[in-house]
Amino acid sequence: MARMPIIAGNWKMNKTPGESVAFVRELTPKIADYGEVERIVAPTMLALSAVAAALRESPVQVAAQDAHWQVDGAYTSQVSAAMLTPFVDYVIIGHSECRAFLGETDENVNRKAKAILAEDLHPIIAVGESLAQYEADETLHVVRSQVIAALEGLSAGDMDRVVIAYEPIWAIGSGKSASGEVAEDIIRSAVRDTIAMLHGDDAAESVRIQYGGSVKPSNMEEFMSQPNIDGALVGGASLDVDDFAALVEIAARVKGS
Repeated sequence: MARMPIIAGNWKMNKTPGESVAFVRELTPKIADYGEVERIVAPTMLALSAVAAALRESPVQVAAQDAHWQVDGAYTSQVSAAMLTPFVDYVIIGHSECRAFLGETDENVNRKAKAILAEDLHPIIAVGESLAQYEADETLHVVRSQVIAALEGLSAGDMDRVVIAYEPIWAIGSGKSASGEVAEDIIRSAVRDTIAMLHGDDAAESVRIQYGGSVKPSNMEEFMSQPNIDGALVGGASLDVDDFAALVEIAARVKGS
């Protein structure tokens, strides 16, 4: 089954609304012709509406960096998936920084996934192990457990709208990255095979799985050459127009049909 490559830039806590709009206006012409690749930017919540407006006639899509699982209520500082629907197509959940700094739990990632799907949006579910877990040879167990927890109660049909991002925590922002071969083995064994166990081979083959963690133009082809890696969830390199455009070009060249 051919899966469309998917490149998403997670800007984290970077760029003002004005800077974000200027960035996508410069970026869009450079990546507009790569229709064989799904291209996504994830600005801050404050910049979402402005970026969405700037990209309204563009092939570039927008993601939020998180969402609450409730539709509304007394949840100070939070934004629900229902509130995001006018602006985004995707929502990133379960990122290691949210797990580490904001107390994100597997249970809440699952609640968020269900809420996002209920609004006809697409969750990008981040999973990954810490350096200590990696060095203790616990990677497969940790990642499998996170995948199982995140997909609890979802159907095989939901898998068409789910994206999984495998991000080894020790590689995020460190300049280090797993090798393409290592990432491929983990993604196949701990992610795709786990989805097959839960929902069958057809569902597992439909799910797009990204790699994340110090992805940059110099190592992008190594990851995109792997059969089970369908794209990248990119941090630092997505903040540079030329680097982001290079990642999309590499994905199109290696994975595009």
